[in-house]
Amino acid sequence: MPTGKRASMREGPLAALFRKTSEDLPQEDARQPGVRAKSRGSAGAEGRPAARSEPQRAAPTEPGPQVRTPKERLQHAFSAEIPHNLPDPSRQVDVYARSERAPSSVTGKPIIRVVGVGGAGVNAINRMVEAEVEGVEFLAINTDLQSLQTCAAHDTLHIGGGVTRGLGSGSDPELGHLAAREEHDRIKAMLRGSDMVFIAAGAGGGTGTGAAPVVAQVASEVGALTVGIVTRPFQFEGSRRSEQADVGIRALKAEVDTLIVVPNNRLLSVLDRNTSIVEAFRVADDVLRQGVQGVADLVTLPGLINLDFADVRTIMSGAGSALLGIGMGSGDNRALDAAERAVSSPLLETSVEGARSILLSITGGLDLSLWEVNEAARAVSDAAHPDANIIFGAMVDEKLSDQVWVTVVATGFSERAPRAFERDLAGRERASRSDLRELPAEPRISRMRDPARAGRLGGATSIPEQLDVPEFIPRR
Repeated sequence: MPTGKRASMREGPLAALFRKTSEDLPQEDARQPGVRAKSRGSAGAEGRPAARSEPQRAAPTEPGPQVRTPKERLQHAFSAEIPHNLPDPSRQVDVYARSERAPSSVTGKPIIRVVGVGGAGVNAINRMVEAEVEGVEFLAINTDLQSLQTCAAHDTLHIGGGVTRGLGSGSDPELGHLAAREEHDRIKAMLRGSDMVFIAAGAGGGTGTGAAPVVAQVASEVGALTVGIVTRPFQFEGSRRSEQADVGIRALKAEVDTLIVVPNNRLLSVLDRNTSIVEAFRVADDVLRQGVQGVADLVTLPGLINLDFADVRTIMSGAGSALLGIGMGSGDNRALDAAERAVSSPLLETSVEGARSILLSITGGLDLSLWEVNEAARAVSDAAHPDANIIFGAMVDEKLSDQVWVTVVATGFSERAPRAFERDLAGRERASRSDLRELPAEPRISRMRDPARAGRLGGATSIPEQLDVPEFIPRR
């Protein structure tokens, strides 16, 4: 038997198990004196380990056909590199499958997973794999079986097979939500052990809108820092899809630590008129990729200025809504140009001036200087709130020659959002307080107790007896 060479994956390891195994292996018997050929009558006991070693007996006068043990068959197929205790059922070995992943303490690095939910999410995953985003694990969840079959993710999960027959949710968020609920345990098994989970989806569709909040809830259950990054539909996709997107975004915001919404329609201001619709959607997918990669690179790649996972958690844990800005520059002022384009990006629906927390990622080639990093960081600092907490990192990417990329994630525009039911309760209380604060200075009087006094009172509207108490204010 040839030794020292592992079977190629392309040859198919299972095929080797069915090859002819009748030839003798004297060299294996010499290495393993405790393993004896078994007769056909004792085949039922070959799975049990021998209680004690016995001296080798003399060969029979008429040797019969040799029956290989499971260990010998594996060694014949895969060489002698297989551990000798592999077929021993008495040895307890910890096995981490999809249902039991290794804890983060084993690797010494944060476990970051990116989950693409729905068609747009799966497309974004393919873009990230194509761009060779490092340090993260890619997962894909969809009701459309065909899209999963061509997905390049490390792990895929088809949901809703019983109700959709693998044909998708038909742009029905309720169907997507139901499909994800039915696979709650399998989703939890995929995410167990995660330190940070990105949920990439396209709002407005069926699976991305309905299933993404369920995935986010499961990610929170396993204790992961959960970040949602979704796209809002183009205007030409119709008002119904836009309304569904708004509902899905609100539902997702209630389940994540940080939610980044990318308005696709704003891409029209930077795309050429001759850009095809296929290319437009590819750009939208690439924006999701840039947002995820800009944050993930901060904690997974070594750089000029390193950050750890605790820094990212400080900015993004319970942050609520966030803004994503991406800028690229080249030439003499490349770092400054990239920073200014990031804070004035067309993807920003509002200004970053009110942001009290900013995560800044600066990536350049081998010639990226500390002066350029300082220049870019100062430009972002000048555009943010004076008391903003800015955490930034600078990475070196050898693939970039004359380019500098700046990614800005701005948070802290309002109170930090608590999770789950605490967030819902606190949200209702804040809504009541905000309604009280936002009463107009001169409210309209719906009813006067004494109509004759109306002329004398004029604009004096601050007397409580003259106003009806709104229903949302508790009567005392």
